[in-house]
Amino acid sequence: MLALSLGVQAHAEPSTSDIEKQIDAQWNQLEPVIEEHNKVQSDLAANKAKVDALQQQIQPLQEQIDGARSKVAELAVNEYKTGRASTLNALLASRSSDGLGDRLVRLESLARKQEDALAQVLALKKQYEEVKLPLDQLVAKLATQEADLAKRKAGIDAEIKKLNDMRLAAFGTTGGKGNLQPAPCPATYPGGPASVAARTACAQIGKPYVFGATGPGSFDCSGITMFAWKAAGVNLRHYTQWQYQDTKRVSREELRPGDLVFYYGDLHHMGMYVGNGWLLHAPTSGDVVRMKRMDDGPIAGFGRPG
Repeated sequence: MLALSLGVQAHAEPSTSDIEKQIDAQWNQLEPVIEEHNKVQSDLAANKAKVDALQQQIQPLQEQIDGARSKVAELAVNEYKTGRASTLNALLASRSSDGLGDRLVRLESLARKQEDALAQVLALKKQYEEVKLPLDQLVAKLATQEADLAKRKAGIDAEIKKLNDMRLAAFGTTGGKGNLQPAPCPATYPGGPASVAARTACAQIGKPYVFGATGPGSFDCSGITMFAWKAAGVNLRHYTQWQYQDTKRVSREELRPGDLVFYYGDLHHMGMYVGNGWLLHAPTSGDVVRMKRMDDGPIAGFGRPG
């Protein structure tokens, strides 16, 4: 029996807290990649814009190149028609020597113009390439970096999703806290400060509502959100309307665990979104911190701290 017991322990499924520690470790790898990816994307967009601006600036230069090429082509055709022995042809075509000198001067001038036009094309092309090449190289380098970072981010994201699925499965086997916590809290793992705030708030389930309280033993509605986000390094003021002012507006579609939900026209009640349509809040005197369906009440708006 002892050996069997030890064997069961050796293969025991990890607890939700163990899995969340693994998620934290994965998130610590992911967050720098995300930030670097964001920076590279911004740099790439900025430098693509520079290339586009340069393209506009050098459009007249491109037109000069095209014009010079046309001249060279025209002169080349003329050269082909006249042939290398243009001087001899000029002599043979003339019945007298009158005007021969003028014709030779014109032929020599034409040859010089052909050389000048060709040199102009080459000079303009070199100028164009020297200006554009470094930007093209930078854009190519940033695009490669972006693809590499996106691949790394996708890999870590997949690992976090797998761990979060394990966490939700483990929650289902360990049970909740009855009607106070009828679903996983938080339901999903947003990562970063939001995950710290959401987990901190969820850990307070069952503690009593006390007007004006900000924890750790009791809370009012804005007190628990203030307490939870303080644990994540974000300071909120202890008043629902102030917290509305201090947060960024987000839409229902953008909601993630840790975001704040405000109720009624005068914003006199609020709670924290914890995922899958659930809210965590400190309801009223005589009650305790608990979860409820987010749409159970007139929503006035959503806010994201940080």
